[in-house]
Amino acid sequence: MTTTLITGANKSLGFETARRLVADGHDVWVAARDEGRGRAAAEKLGARFVRLDVTDEASIAAAAQAVAAETGLDVLINNAGIVGQLGQEIQDVTAQDLQHVYDTNVLGPVRVIQAFIPLLRRSVAPVIVNVSSGMGSFARTTEPGRSESRIISLPYCSSKTALNMITSQYARAYPDIRINAVDPGYTATDFNRHSGTQTVQEGTDAIVAMAKIGPDGPTGSFTDRHGTVPW
Repeated sequence: MTTTLITGANKSLGFETARRLVADGHDVWVAARDEGRGRAAAEKLGARFVRLDVTDEASIAAAAQAVAAETGLDVLINNAGIVGQLGQEIQDVTAQDLQHVYDTNVLGPVRVIQAFIPLLRRSVAPVIVNVSSGMGSFARTTEPGRSESRIISLPYCSSKTALNMITSQYARAYPDIRINAVDPGYTATDFNRHSGTQTVQEGTDAIVAMAKIGPDGPTGSFTDRHGTVPW
C-alpha cells in the first residue's frame, strides 16, 4: 500500500486530494497545523492525522518522527500555502509581506522535504508533489489574454516561481525521487473566496495524477490537468 502525507489537508484542495487518494487505496496522513480541524478531517476521510505546521521546524521534526514510528512514506504532497493580503497594491507591499508568504509557500516545502527525505528514500518508488500555480509561471503571467496576466500579486506569484525552481533543483539533486510541481488551476476554494471557475475535483486532477506516478514517471516537470505548464 502506498503511504502518502499531504500538508494543509484539512480543507479545500488538500482535503479533496486526500479523499481521492484514500479512495484509490492510499494510506493517507492528513497533516494540518490545527489539531481539531485536522483530526476531524482525518476521521471523516478514514485517514491518519499528524499535526504539522510548515513554518515550525520543531513541529515538522515531530511529525516526521511520528510518521516514521508508524509507517513508511512513499509520497509527500506539499500543499499548504497562503495567498497573502488580497487586493494589496504593489506600492504598498513590504519586505515583511513577502517574508510572511515565503515562510509558508517557499520555506515551508523546503523544511518539510528536508525532514522527510530520509523516510522517502527508504521507499521503492518515492514521490514529491509541490503544489504550485500558473501564477508562478513567467510565460503565463506575461501572455496577454490569460487570466494569470491580469493579476498582480507580488508575494504570492513570486513565491510560486521560487517553488518551481526549488522543485527543479531538488529533482536534479535526487534523481531517485520523482519530484514535480503542479498547477491546480483557478479552482473555487476558500483560497480565492470561491471565485474559481473549476471544481475542487478538477483542481486536484494534476495533484492526484502526479501522486500516483511510478518510478519511471516524470521528474522536474510542471503540469496542470491539461498537460505541461510553461515555466
